Amino acid sequence: MIREDATIDAGELYDVAALLGMSDQQVRLCIKRLVAEGRFTHEGRGRKAVLRATEDTRGTIEPDLEYLRFAYAQDRGEVRWDGVWHLAAFAVPEANRQARDAMREDIVYRGGAPIQGGLYVSPHAWEDRIRSLAAKLGIDGQLTTLSTGELSVGGITAGAELAARLWPLDRLAAGHERLLAAAERTLPALRTADSTRQLSLAITLASEFDRAVVSDPLLPPELLPRHWIGVTARAAVAECWAELNAAPLPPIRLFRWYAEAVAEITAAPTGARD
Repeated sequence: MIREDATIDAGELYDVAALLGMSDQQVRLCIKRLVAEGRFTHEGRGRKAVLRATEDTRGTIEPDLEYLRFAYAQDRGEVRWDGVWHLAAFAVPEANRQARDAMREDIVYRGGAPIQGGLYVSPHAWEDRIRSLAAKLGIDGQLTTLSTGELSVGGITAGAELAARLWPLDRLAAGHERLLAAAERTLPALRTADSTRQLSLAITLASEFDRAVVSDPLLPPELLPRHWIGVTARAAVAECWAELNAAPLPPIRLFRWYAEAVAEITAAPTGARD
């Protein structure tokens, strides 16, 4: 709901929240909490008020556009896996638990799968980012990275079979099934909705998209089942954002971020995938 000038129109916020099933009282309490946490400032009263995102808030809300670009480039067949596995291992003492947990969370966030205690693997090159984080956390001396074209876990070496053991593909597929269903409901609804309804649909779709991709390691096609549902779901979402981009909507940052990613997607040639 944040506009390009970092503000939110309270009246618009109340209207959209109502369509999403929230009462005015819930919205007022949320606003009060966000202001108390220093995430927004508040000017005016009621529906005539204006909320302004603070600098800290503005720095944390942008979606990972690099992730989006990579996902769609891979879906188009423009990114090919070189068959190399990238591994990272670390052993951090209990006394430095905070750094250890931060390292583990970041590795998993980047799609790393645990093989055994302190050892993680990804099909994507991640060494620079992992080393940078380890240095920031002060544990670079306890980090080991390596890459290999041969990986065996529990005697399994075949790429797709190995990926099914390391990553929860069933759960990831279920998340993308939900996303696809949401996109298929959203697209026809967008075409007949007024601007407030379009905004509520866009927010719902963005939330469902985040829910589906937050744990998606974006595995190469060679490691996934044929006709992977994630590709179909992301394509359906792109259609929705293209529809929104064509509508006369308020200058909201959410639309610009996704519209930019969609513009790159639709401008690029479609690549064949196995």
